[in-house]
Amino acid sequence: MSRIALLAAAAVGLALSGAAPATAAHAPTTATVTCGPSALRVGLSTKVCAEVTGNSVQLIGRISLAGPPSPGSTLPVKDLTTTLTGNAVGGTSLGHLVQPVRFQASTTQVRGVGGTVPCGSTVHAEFTSSTLGHPSSPVTLDVPVTC
Repeated sequence: MSRIALLAAAAVGLALSGAAPATAAHAPTTATVTCGPSALRVGLSTKVCAEVTGNSVQLIGRISLAGPPSPGSTLPVKDLTTTLTGNAVGGTSLGHLVQPVRFQASTTQVRGVGGTVPCGSTVHAEFTSSTLGHPSSPVTLDVPVTC
């Protein structure tokens, strides 16, 4: 069989199977990260973010210093209890994670809550961090999943 006949037969086979040729591959979906406002407590800044790729959502809690340390001061070491929660509004839970974290001056991230949600839904995320003697103050985010 000639090369042209082989290519024609392959194209017919692809057309009959419903598969697209390799040159028509879809571009990968890019991730979009959206963060809510931060809250300040005991020298720390907390915020919650959502990383959305298509209809997949991963939530991220972030803890950082509220500002630069004063000259000559020691950097804080704090043992925190964090809670990260998320759900599709009016729908299913994306999870609930309670995790101890030792904060030592550099930005710390808490991950582990997420999943797949229907296109067009809104995801509600909440993140808290507390330390002994200082109750938690939640930060929240509502992000649309547009796909």
